[in-house]
Amino acid sequence: MTAGYSIRARLLLGAALVLVAFIAGAGLAVQRAHADSVRAAHFSRLQGTVYLLLARAELDEQGALVMPPTLAEPRLALPQSGLYASIDNVARKEQWRSASSLGVDPPFQREGVQPGQWRIGAVQAGGKAYHAVSYGVNWAADDRESPLVLSVVEDSASFDREVAVFARTMWIWLGGAAALLLLAQLLLLGWGLAPLRRVAVEVRRIEHGEQARIEGRYPDEIVALTDNLNTLIQQERVRQGRYKEALSFLAHSLKTPLAVLRNALAEPAGLPAAVQQQVQRMDDIVQHQLGRAAAGGATRFAPPVLVAPVLERIAGALRKVYAERGLALTVDCPPDLGWRIDEGDLFEVAGNVMDNAAKWARTRVAATAALADGRLRLVVDDDGPGFSDTQSILQLHVRLDERVPGHGVGLAVVNDLVASHRGELALGRAGLGGARVEITLPPP
Repeated sequence: MTAGYSIRARLLLGAALVLVAFIAGAGLAVQRAHADSVRAAHFSRLQGTVYLLLARAELDEQGALVMPPTLAEPRLALPQSGLYASIDNVARKEQWRSASSLGVDPPFQREGVQPGQWRIGAVQAGGKAYHAVSYGVNWAADDRESPLVLSVVEDSASFDREVAVFARTMWIWLGGAAALLLLAQLLLLGWGLAPLRRVAVEVRRIEHGEQARIEGRYPDEIVALTDNLNTLIQQERVRQGRYKEALSFLAHSLKTPLAVLRNALAEPAGLPAAVQQQVQRMDDIVQHQLGRAAAGGATRFAPPVLVAPVLERIAGALRKVYAERGLALTVDCPPDLGWRIDEGDLFEVAGNVMDNAAKWARTRVAATAALADGRLRLVVDDDGPGFSDTQSILQLHVRLDERVPGHGVGLAVVNDLVASHRGELALGRAGLGGARVEITLPPP
């Protein structure tokens, strides 16, 4: 046997995996987008600082760089503030550095920066990371041009702190949201699977004999399941009832033949004939009751059985049995006609009816099967004398002519089988001039 598993656990595990994957992917995407946005904002501020320096820079008559003692950015005046600036006067090979760079050596990007060119990026120096922006400009004054390189560097620690704070806050909120979603999923699964738990409870009550069938109202998705379970339960009870009834009938029906045999012991002369007669009678009774007990009955779960091959096999067997009489046995049935019925029941019904027709027919037996209004209609005609009594012929051991071989069991068994399938059996006059047996079976 395979190990059991819980649908609820599987759904929860699947939901948790999907949720974790989704939140992880979304979180990483948001974190990266935020980092890119913050980085772009930092570089934009550094570019703004470059423009600030450019606005305050001056060149004297000798072309020397002149800077004011204070700038609008207070961090440039605070030593080791993390924001550093420099201006290189390339022609005079002089450099101005902000007061914030006192005691540190920031990695200013000066080499190779052409006038009008921006250089933006991250740099490493002394085991620390920086964001650096450089801009080249060709300063023109008094018909002189002096190339300048303005460079601003910022320690990336502030950027890293901002990104880390956002990431920590985001993952805390996403984790809380995931926990709430999983809790909601757990509650929804409990609510959604409640009908299945109720079905299981009802099935256990049926097993313990506390109720006869599934009685609760259930969602549309499992109504078919509960209906099929009720059908199976009903079919099983009908089958058990049929076996009990057959055993009861057997016990009751065999009392008379057994009593006759006991009485015959007192008359040895007539004992052989009495034994033969009563044994034949008991055999007929056993055959009839076993046929009733073995009837499958209507079932919606039986696979479709092709009707034409069954009728052809029966007709082929009867042609061999009655070969000396030269009977013409014909079968008219669509080759693709299928019906949900136990194959043994179909052989029992069609075989008994066609065999009975062959016994009484003069020259011809015709079997026809077709669908009519969604029902299976099986008609067997013969050209024999027909039925003189259509009521008593369906009773056990009733035979219209004792000269014809048989036990008077066939049509009685057929009648019981047809009734077990909720069908109808009708006897009448055939178009061939003899008897007609018409069987109609509704959909299972």
